[in-house]
Amino acid sequence: MYRKLTILIVLCICCYSATAQINLIPKPSKVTIPATGGSLTLNEGTQLVVKSPVLQNSADFLNDYLIQFYGFPLKSRGAKGNGNTVYLSLNKSGKEAGGYTLRVEKAGIYIEGNDAEGVFYGVQSLIQLLPSEKTSGLKIPYVSISDAPRFAYRGMHLDVARHFFPVSFVKKYIDYLALHKMNYFHWHLTDDQGWRIEIKKYPKLTQVGGYRNGTVIGHFPGTGNDNKRYGGYYTQEEVKDVVRYASKRYITVVPEIEMPGHASAAIAAYPELSCFPEESTKFPPKTVWSGDTTGKQVQQTWGVFEDVFAPTEKTFSFLQDVIDEVIPLFPSKYIHIGGDECPKDNWKRSAFCQQLMKEKGLKDEHELQSYFIQRMEKYINGKGKTIIGWDEILEGGLAPNAIVMSWRGEEGGIAAAKQNHKVIMTPGSHVYFDHSQVKPDDSLTIGGYTTVRKVYSYEPVPKELNEAQGKYVMGAQANVWTEYIKYPSKVQYQIFPRISALSEVLWSPKQSRDWTDFEPRLREQIKRYDLWKVHYGTIDHGQGTIDN
Repeated sequence: MYRKLTILIVLCICCYSATAQINLIPKPSKVTIPATGGSLTLNEGTQLVVKSPVLQNSADFLNDYLIQFYGFPLKSRGAKGNGNTVYLSLNKSGKEAGGYTLRVEKAGIYIEGNDAEGVFYGVQSLIQLLPSEKTSGLKIPYVSISDAPRFAYRGMHLDVARHFFPVSFVKKYIDYLALHKMNYFHWHLTDDQGWRIEIKKYPKLTQVGGYRNGTVIGHFPGTGNDNKRYGGYYTQEEVKDVVRYASKRYITVVPEIEMPGHASAAIAAYPELSCFPEESTKFPPKTVWSGDTTGKQVQQTWGVFEDVFAPTEKTFSFLQDVIDEVIPLFPSKYIHIGGDECPKDNWKRSAFCQQLMKEKGLKDEHELQSYFIQRMEKYINGKGKTIIGWDEILEGGLAPNAIVMSWRGEEGGIAAAKQNHKVIMTPGSHVYFDHSQVKPDDSLTIGGYTTVRKVYSYEPVPKELNEAQGKYVMGAQANVWTEYIKYPSKVQYQIFPRISALSEVLWSPKQSRDWTDFEPRLREQIKRYDLWKVHYGTIDHGQGTIDN
């Protein structure tokens, strides 16, 4: 009896020891660990067998990661390995997009994907099985994993208009998404404070609209102005480079070209796009302005501004020309056209706008905005693309084929889903990563308070939707607005560790989510952040990010 008890205890210890090393985020659908435990050591002698050319992206990503963080690559071989081998292959009978299996056993490591994307996600899980400290021999526990994503749209956003980030960091940001099995990068390229994408037909968009004469200091409305010319933009070749880089990580880049509001930078470049070209740019009375205050200017502070695109034939021709140059750069089937925070003040006092409303039978300015959006949607649809817009595009009537990105809570998304429109959830309450994540925060933020635990609690399919309506929810994304985020290190600080929580919300089965199970895995993941040398939010600090 004592002998049996001893054997049982030993088996339990082995099983527990193996389990303790399985700290994957997002949590896989199914994990099986052999009762006897065991591990395989990955080192400089380990071989890599790629059984289909379409899987080379995954092989390259794995080797690049090993070189960067452990100092060695795997040795590429033909169709056969020597026993200490990582095998990448396709499962032609697999049905779930992005699904994969991962087996670590004495004979080797086998990653089999339902498609090439699935193999890539299997590689991300393998990476998380590696030790979080640099060492020559990387022990990986024996394990069998079967996994697939819950949502088709798992996104992160980055605003490069308020503050500009170089291509090198944008690529790093994309890598952070890839390491968390995210598959959409929403690139916010234009706004009142800067136009960041080269449009060859309209060079002044970047020459003039790409730069502002100063930036307010401190929280809005500001305590002063730094009086420094600030800006930057991406050439079309740089954009293509970023898109190629993302595609190798199975990430779709969705560009956002704001309209009809948030247009100050474009109007500064081409004043004729405004309802009142002759009027100088207005700015908040308490804001300290730098430089010339006459004529149209790129905004130097944050907020919502009255000067929006005029719904003229000149404006529509301009925007169509812009779209004609944007679309060839982005293979994405989606183009984000903004549609948020468009004040109607100038439209109300514009004789042209009022006459246009009468001609079109529009009862108010909300319907004029709907007319604007629907006209642009028709043009973009004609190019084979689908528009995404913030939930304000519901006002005055939703464009026929539009996808709604719901940010002012979930109400817009609920309304759109009930109208049989696809929805992406981005509520400020849970997934605005520009909010503070600790109290008090040691860094200036826009405000709000969103802990990692609050992110983890988010459920993208609202209870107000029935099963059929819930299927219109494509997924969700977190937004990173950069009014108060000037440096790459601050972007890192704002997204980590919350991106880990969101990745599990979007990937893992709803019924498997459990904070008490997630927290220890997150603490292990934080060790990996240290390996990556990224900045991250404080984890335990008074009313810290984990505990509340």
